[in-house]
Amino acid sequence: MSDTPRPFDDQPLDSDTLDALTAAAAAEPVPGGVAARIKHRLLGRMAQGEARHVTVQAADGAWQAFQEGVQIKVLHEADGVMSYLLRLRAGAVLPAHRHPTDEECVVLEGSLRIGNALVLHAGGFHLARQDALHAAITTDTGATIYLRGASPHPGCLV
Repeated sequence: MSDTPRPFDDQPLDSDTLDALTAAAAAEPVPGGVAARIKHRLLGRMAQGEARHVTVQAADGAWQAFQEGVQIKVLHEADGVMSYLLRLRAGAVLPAHRHPTDEECVVLEGSLRIGNALVLHAGGFHLARQDALHAAITTDTGATIYLRGASPHPGCLV
């Protein structure tokens, strides 16, 4: 016996066999409403088993000291981009700094002052552009903010 595989027969199928295979493989049309319900159920089932999502509940994770009067809670980090919360006590100051990438900030609680003129209250959004100087951030009331951008490190401080 030889270990060499045998070549496939290159003879085409006869027309009767080909017609029978084509007819057997033909799909019957499905009414649009039924197709939409099937698709919705299938996608819902697939999403239930999806393991790539990340969820952090409010009680999950630990707050860590970041600097005087400021705590950090990392929510997610990948490829140099971090989503995190900062909790600032009343009177806390984040010194002027630059960001290596754009950084998005949403005030969740309290209020922030950015520089001398800009005040953000709960629900306010601020986008700090890459490499632009970001004025010092202060808070009289204390604040909790959500940020997404480059992982913070002391080298960005001015």
